[in-house]
Amino acid sequence: MSGFRHVVLIEWAEGTTTSQQEEAAARLAELPGLIPEIRSYSVGGDAGIDEGNADFVIVGEFADQAAYETYRDHPAHRAVVGEYIRPFLARRAAIQYEL
Repeated sequence: MSGFRHVVLIEWAEGTTTSQQEEAAARLAELPGLIPEIRSYSVGGDAGIDEGNADFVIVGEFADQAAYETYRDHPAHRAVVGEYIRPFLARRAAIQYEL
């Protein structure tokens, strides 16, 4: 194993503003500076090319499962999810896998 990846697909609730989506992305982008276990981290909105896609993605890479779990449970991550994602969330799908 050379790492551990976490992928989240988000569909925003109807009425979620562009500003709210941008704020969520900005807050997520701060996490690598706060959580040293994050090896790489990417967030972004769908390009709008294909219908039926999710609205937003988060991709994080970690050294191993334990590092991912530290990120998952970190207070800074929990705060961003609780304040900037969960209130505007219609659907979420996630997967974690070894690289």
